[in-house]
Amino acid sequence: MTAVRLESRDVPPRTAHALVQAGVHPLLAQLLAARGVRSAEEVDDGLARLLPPTALRGADAAARLLADAIEQGRRIVVVADYDCDGATACAVALRGLRLLGAQPGRLGYVVPDRAVHGYGLTPAIVDLALAQRPDLLVTVDNGIASLEGVAHARARGLDVLVTDHHLPALQADEVVLPPASVIVNPNQPGDEFPSKALAGVGVMFYVLLALRAELRARGRFDAASQPRIDALLDLVALGTVADVVRLDANNRRLVAQGLRRIRQSRMQPGVAALFAVAGADPAQATAQDFGFRLGPRINAAGRLSDMTLGIECLVTDDAERAAALAAQLDAINRERREVEAGMREQAEAAVERLLAQLQAPPAALTLFDEGFHEGVVGIVAGRMKDRLHRPAFVFARAQDGSLKGSGRSIPGFHLRDALDLVSKRTPGVLRRFGGHAMAAGATLEPEGLADFDAALQQVAREWLDAATLQRTLRTDGPLDVQWFNPETVALLDAQVWGSGFEAPLFCDEVEVLQQTLLKERHLKLRLRHAGQVRDAVWFQRTVPLPGQVRLAFRLARDEWNGRQRVQMMVEAAQES
Repeated sequence: MTAVRLESRDVPPRTAHALVQAGVHPLLAQLLAARGVRSAEEVDDGLARLLPPTALRGADAAARLLADAIEQGRRIVVVADYDCDGATACAVALRGLRLLGAQPGRLGYVVPDRAVHGYGLTPAIVDLALAQRPDLLVTVDNGIASLEGVAHARARGLDVLVTDHHLPALQADEVVLPPASVIVNPNQPGDEFPSKALAGVGVMFYVLLALRAELRARGRFDAASQPRIDALLDLVALGTVADVVRLDANNRRLVAQGLRRIRQSRMQPGVAALFAVAGADPAQATAQDFGFRLGPRINAAGRLSDMTLGIECLVTDDAERAAALAAQLDAINRERREVEAGMREQAEAAVERLLAQLQAPPAALTLFDEGFHEGVVGIVAGRMKDRLHRPAFVFARAQDGSLKGSGRSIPGFHLRDALDLVSKRTPGVLRRFGGHAMAAGATLEPEGLADFDAALQQVAREWLDAATLQRTLRTDGPLDVQWFNPETVALLDAQVWGSGFEAPLFCDEVEVLQQTLLKERHLKLRLRHAGQVRDAVWFQRTVPLPGQVRLAFRLARDEWNGRQRVQMMVEAAQES
């Protein structure tokens, strides 16, 4: 049995009742109330409910800088990042600036190669951008920790607008900001923007909203004739979900608006092409499509090839070219899966050897192999984190001989803060690091792996207790029989679920009537639940279940011969 504790969410009855009184579906009202929604206004996903750009520190100054650049015909070069958030943010910047009057011939972009340049606005990327003779650099999804790169650009006479959402750099426990002309980042000191969870693409979208307001104030257009920036929300939604940022109320509105446009076939040609190669129907688009279908195909370019492919797919207005680029991204993603499968097998074997030597799993896991590929270390770290429920780092050898790694964490262990403590305790081991609570990156000196591993494990032993190391799944408790129907699945699929606003996960006692293996990898189940016989599937599970068991499951529609039925998708089990 999987070592997991199933814990039901609390549902404030008064809140749920108030939501029902406001017209929210009874089941949905319970689910929303359990996730902290307190009023019907939070359920309203209209554009008018978005937080205003004036609340975002630096947005007005960024708008003036960009408006001046557009009016003066200055050359603007966007400095992108090599993940889906960075690619969509770049596409939003380029498309938005064109909509707002920037001349196409005065716009360009550069994107780092993961293996060659590393992350962020490095001096090398500034030099690469200088070939386009820019007057203004605009970073998207990076730059807040690029102290040397921003200084390098400023020393060459360039203005630099940093738009980012990552945490700033720390020096001697003090926050240090780059010497940029303007910084827009909800996580910079002094920013009081209510949503700290904006993705990089969300920050750029807000800068465009502020720019449009500035140009409107300058008389470039009025409210009736102003460009429709909301036409970019399909890209904003894609990048927001793919970056796994917390879906607070503001982010949920951004994603909901993007999904609405996609379902109505109002999307960029590249987004439509990605749906096509993924075999997904845009009319039935969900947030999960962004996270598990479109996002990985764009990310694959940054992992194994060149993110230019992903950006070009998202910025082209030529449907045929978009289709060709999407096909390339799909092929790269298939290659990524093969590379990942091989690395995962190696990692699993290494973990098995490690566990055989220990009485209990280590407090934190560090893996390295000369055959590991730098582009997929983060994915494999996530797999190992899920398997052991421990913070996990996976490293690969970089071209310069250093070790580049990516880490994933568990609730209760702030990974970026842990790296900061490791750097203090082992001076000279970490060349650079950065990230968030749940995900971070680090570059080690070639011989620093053992010291890093020891220091990270020590921090983990100090910060983690038995309760934190017990994997806990929060569920929505039993699902009443009346809701087991395709209409309920459609209702739930139409909502925006994701990080920090998890999709419904129900839990109940069942009797296992029959269980067989599907394709030798998945458990196919026949269950008796609440007096009715139901079908269920547990993907990537081959160990049989006992006759009586408590299951955590989601609902999915299963179509067969034109008939729709509800299937239980099992995620965890606990013996009764």
